[in-house]
Amino acid sequence: MKIALAQINVIIGDFDYNLQKILVNIDKAKSQGADMIIFPELTTTGYPPRDFLEFKDFILKAEKLIEKLKNASKDIAIVVGSPTINPVVEGKDLYNSVIFLYQGKEIYRQHKTLLPTYDIFDEARYFEEANQWNIVEFKGKKIALTVCEDLWNLGNENPLYTINPMDEMMKHKPDFIINISASPFDYNHASERIKILKENVKAYKIPIFYVNHVGAQTDIIFDGGSLVVNSKQKVFTELPYFTEELAIIDYDKIEEIKNDNQQEKNKLKLIKDALVLGIKDYFGKIGFKTAVLGLSGGLDSAITTVLAVEALGKDNVRVLLMPSQFSSDHSVKDAEDLAKNLGIRYDIVPIKNIYESYLNELSPLFEGKKFNVTEENIQARIRGNLLMAISNKFGNILLNTTNKSEMSVGYGTLYGDLSGGISVIGDVYKTEIFELAHFINKDKEIIPNHTITKPPSAELRPNQKDSDSLPDYDILDSILKLYIEGRKGPDEIISLGYDEKLVSRVLKMVNRNEFKRHQTAPVLRISPKAFGMGRRMPIVAKYLES
Repeated sequence: MKIALAQINVIIGDFDYNLQKILVNIDKAKSQGADMIIFPELTTTGYPPRDFLEFKDFILKAEKLIEKLKNASKDIAIVVGSPTINPVVEGKDLYNSVIFLYQGKEIYRQHKTLLPTYDIFDEARYFEEANQWNIVEFKGKKIALTVCEDLWNLGNENPLYTINPMDEMMKHKPDFIINISASPFDYNHASERIKILKENVKAYKIPIFYVNHVGAQTDIIFDGGSLVVNSKQKVFTELPYFTEELAIIDYDKIEEIKNDNQQEKNKLKLIKDALVLGIKDYFGKIGFKTAVLGLSGGLDSAITTVLAVEALGKDNVRVLLMPSQFSSDHSVKDAEDLAKNLGIRYDIVPIKNIYESYLNELSPLFEGKKFNVTEENIQARIRGNLLMAISNKFGNILLNTTNKSEMSVGYGTLYGDLSGGISVIGDVYKTEIFELAHFINKDKEIIPNHTITKPPSAELRPNQKDSDSLPDYDILDSILKLYIEGRKGPDEIISLGYDEKLVSRVLKMVNRNEFKRHQTAPVLRISPKAFGMGRRMPIVAKYLES
């Protein structure tokens, strides 16, 4: 038996587009002699469809797509994910299902059992969990059909769920497992995914065919990396990351290998490729083509510009250099050099006169008040207005260049440098930004070296440096990771050797600036815990304020 893994990039709610993509892959699989083709979780709708699932019309369109796929199932079995209606009055109205089609008919459907509600997931909001488990027989083989999370609850000291669907399916003695998935990217997840699948194989002693989504859906990025793991816990194949792929697997040969066939998992390459795909799909799936951003001569805007050019092409990225009287000459030169290295359009729009006009008009109101963050924020908001003017006039979408360290502690100006349609590096800590810059420059100098080596500065007052307001980034980022990703409280962090006053200060800054994060652009998710859907904190709260 030959089995096709269809790792595809669909668009949420674009049923015609998704159908055509599915059909193209079915035809390709047929032409290569495949007996079966497997598509990811909720392929018909795209993942995550969220509250679109509450619209009857949306579900009907998914059902019509499945009906059309029945016609395509002549001489090839189609395994595909789709929402299905729960006929029982009690419980949620829908199931998250995997459907097995063959010879114009639906042979079997298995509903997802384990519905995650952590991080970005909120499936129990929409779906009823399965309460029956069976297998499907095809070409003399018994197959266990599972959906994503159904394989992630192997017995451990603190299982998240009270049931393991594979334990129920094993009663029917399946020959192998199919798992259709929507497993979002983070820089650790590919390794974790392989570990989980191998643990399943170890427990059940049968192979797994695992197919994952690829592509970005607003802030959530799917990396693909679909897998076949044989009964000896060896990876027979791992499909590429961040690209669509159709692979034909000969079932009879998967036990022949002795060594894992895994891809290299370089953290910096994964992050770069994920962010490029995130930008590309954000623009492509909405119908945008061109981007604009402010290029300051600093590292954050430099990294964002490089990623945007790779994603959209140099002719589709435009930058503004907006120096003030506080900007250093070398910052302007660094920005110009980067723009020239990339071959992109850049315009210089000094803000000194605009800034002084603000101060003149406000002087009667500010009389007797000293220069402070107010004047700094005015500069940031002038730049934000200029960028939005270009966005409105020419249709360029503004990219936000704030990194995760700054976003965590509120080191940014609402309606100024926090403006933008998508936050490109809002899930990348400043220390990782430096690492990413060196990775980008590994073959040749793209980002001017001076941009990387100079002390970070917002340049909103004379001789300003980030270290005037923030701890050194290596210390700050380590505390932030413990709090945000590690969910450790102050006492736990202090016990690891961090200064008590510093920990208290940093954690207060994070919590007090929640209101800013609620008003900023979606953040491309590349870590295990990003700002946005996966981290839901109250704005009005007193935790860690004392």
